[in-house]
Amino acid sequence: MIIFPAIDLVSGKAVRLLKGDYDKMTVYSDNPLEIALDFKAQGATHIHLVDLEGAKDGTTPNLETIKTIINGADLFT
Repeated sequence: MIIFPAIDLVSGKAVRLLKGDYDKMTVYSDNPLEIALDFKAQGATHIHLVDLEGAKDGTTPNLETIKTIINGADLFT
């Protein structure tokens, strides 16, 4: 079995929603790259990134944050 750790993004922050409710959001980190690096340090080779704002309205507001995570965590090399 392969487990993919996930980072959900809103406004460039790593968050979790309570039962999908955007009004019940917990911010876990203002720096999602640190979360990705922690996952990598624990052995993750891939992560699942979710742009929750993009999922809600069909845009890509967290694209730069996603690029920063991909480049900074160097997960694909």
